[in-house]
Amino acid sequence: MIQVQDKIISLDIFEKHFVCDLNACKGACCVEGDSGAPLLKEEEKILDEIYEKVKPYMRKEGITEIENQGVAVYDLEGDLTTPLINNRECAFVVEENGINLCSIEKVFLKSKIDFKKPISCHLFPIRIKEYRDFDAVNYEDIKICKPACECGSKLEIPIYVFLKEPLIRKYGEAWYNELLEAVKLLKK
Repeated sequence: MIQVQDKIISLDIFEKHFVCDLNACKGACCVEGDSGAPLLKEEEKILDEIYEKVKPYMRKEGITEIENQGVAVYDLEGDLTTPLINNRECAFVVEENGINLCSIEKVFLKSKIDFKKPISCHLFPIRIKEYRDFDAVNYEDIKICKPACECGSKLEIPIYVFLKEPLIRKYGEAWYNELLEAVKLLKK
């Protein structure tokens, strides 16, 4: 473990390689699992505000779930998440050419909203557990991401490099620069 400010970071973040390979995994992270994407309370409010702009890009099944349950639900562990369709895929998922994509991100990429997607999705496969005095920043090793690990290894891109943008989005550029300094010390 490495500490940067009040963040405790698993060594996996520095040592393991990762680059998403959508052609191989088909966006499985949007459809696999037992609950939706973890959400921050403020993200629920944002999703409520942008829903009407995202709705035209969604599947009718996702729209039905959101209109029945809202943009956020509490899962069995009591965590706030996106709702699921048939207890499987995220209500915001859309399929294009056999690949599962995020309808929120599609709208963001068209410059119609300024929210890319929930930070938990942007950071994946990093998972953050917030405690009172620190955040635990860990790598979630799951089999659906095997192609991403292979691609990252081939390209020699560590997780912290691949996820630079969402890490800066979450903790800021100054924090990320401190992380890079920690990497230099780690390599010594």
